[in-house]
Amino acid sequence: MTERVHPGDSPPTSGEHSVPKPATSSPEKPAPQPGTYVIQIPKDQIYHVPPPENAHRYEHLSKRKPRRSTCRSCCCCLLTTILALLLAAAIAAAVIYFVFKPESPNYSVESVAIKGFNLTSPSPLSPEFDVTVRAHNPNDKIGIYYEKGSSVKVYYDDINLCNGALPAFFQPTNNVTLFKTALKGSEIELNNAVLRTLSDQQNKGAVPFSLKLRAPVKIKVGSIKTWKITVKVTCKITVDKLTAASKVVSNDCDDGVDLW
Repeated sequence: MTERVHPGDSPPTSGEHSVPKPATSSPEKPAPQPGTYVIQIPKDQIYHVPPPENAHRYEHLSKRKPRRSTCRSCCCCLLTTILALLLAAAIAAAVIYFVFKPESPNYSVESVAIKGFNLTSPSPLSPEFDVTVRAHNPNDKIGIYYEKGSSVKVYYDDINLCNGALPAFFQPTNNVTLFKTALKGSEIELNNAVLRTLSDQQNKGAVPFSLKLRAPVKIKVGSIKTWKITVKVTCKITVDKLTAASKVVSNDCDDGVDLW
């Protein structure tokens, strides 16, 4: 039998253009843009961990980062704690103020008995002042503990004439307490000009002095006692004469507190 032969594709004529057949392989990657470089690295040279020769550098960096993070965490915790304590203290102070409505005690000098002044002698003086101080606690729910360690001083101008202390006692709510304190000085030297001035002021019936009182106290609120607070009182007083029978002509006291 005669075999049937299929004619192959005839070559294109001169007027015809061949149309390329689409490639069956995967699409080609886009060519890199001009001015760029493509670096190909073998897979076996890509490390997920540093190579041994660079391991010590990685360990150094990995140790430093946690330290910084730990320090930051500690600082944040410390600041948060401080802010929380300050906020709690402010809230507590506000509650105490609005619930108990604290008022500052009032002080005044009721009487002064003076000894030891001899204005005609140039010898050193040993003055003594027996002072009666009036303390008024106007609070309805707050008591005051006057602690040991107080001081009371009398000055003429800037000259410290005598010193003493207050007795320790408790002052209840809505209370007026009169406490007496004996102040003594020794070997106080006054020049002739000061002695003449004191004599002239005594003749006029107006001798000015300054009394400074410092007393550590504790405030009692209910069953709670606070830390020590220092009460500061400064009184400008004027007496008519420098004797045991002297009388207070004028009396002006300013008071304040040191909370810490």
